[in-house]
Amino acid sequence: MSDFTTGSVSANGLDFGYLAAGPADGPLALLLHGFPDSPHTWRHLMPGLAAAGYRAVAPFMRGYAPTSVPEDGTYQSGALAADAIALHDALGGGSDAVIVGHDWGAFATYGAANAAPDRWRRVVTMSVPPISVMTTAFFDYEQLKRSFYIFVFQTPLAEAALDRAFVEGLWRDWSPGDDRDRSPDVDHVMDCLAAPDNVAAAIGYYRAMLDPSRLVERFAAEQEATTRVGELPVLYLHGADDGCLGADVVAPGGDLGAVEAALPPGSQAHLVPGAGHFLQLDRPEDVNTRILDWLA
Repeated sequence: MSDFTTGSVSANGLDFGYLAAGPADGPLALLLHGFPDSPHTWRHLMPGLAAAGYRAVAPFMRGYAPTSVPEDGTYQSGALAADAIALHDALGGGSDAVIVGHDWGAFATYGAANAAPDRWRRVVTMSVPPISVMTTAFFDYEQLKRSFYIFVFQTPLAEAALDRAFVEGLWRDWSPGDDRDRSPDVDHVMDCLAAPDNVAAAIGYYRAMLDPSRLVERFAAEQEATTRVGELPVLYLHGADDGCLGADVVAPGGDLGAVEAALPPGSQAHLVPGAGHFLQLDRPEDVNTRILDWLA
């Protein structure tokens, strides 16, 4: 990571740490990570964006150290979208900015693009389709088994369960068939979850997902924006071997037609062969090419 700089910025009432690459005066490319992950997941895409002239910035999401933990414990998707919009402003983004989100970062990206379309020129999401497709896929029996962790996170056992062995297991299961050493990525995750408050934050995303009582009115507009079809076309990428959200339910028979139908006109959806859930790490050259072509 020697070609990356680190920094921090205040946005939406939080102090965000981030990694950055590329010219300071380039168009902003905001890269949002998911769970259990960190901004280091973008280490292959950021140099490609920098070479294309973008200022690529990958923040640590709310509650992931060194980003601060929100005092009110708010982790709903609308708050994540509001974070992205506020980061755009705090980082000096213009209407030529682009936004890329993976996993929980995809939820944030849908909301930010729909709530503030004037701030983004291009939109990319990965591994989590629009909520209408997610809702249908979630109740498939095989998918319910894959999603066991979501239900664990609703219980008082969650904080004790979310340790290094648990994270290692998710990385192994979510990118099956990959024999590469994932310990450096797990190291980065555990650094982000270094304190009990950080662990509670990561779990809080999932508790807010299934508990309407955790939704706050302050982010109602952004929350609504995460669930509707927006106006900006989206490039959606999904790993063909994703062990978290199976391609068998998102793209039955290899067909992503349901995903494209749930996205704005002009959108594209593609399966990435040989890639699991962390497709930007599993097949970086393929993913980089698809994203850079879309941005161009």
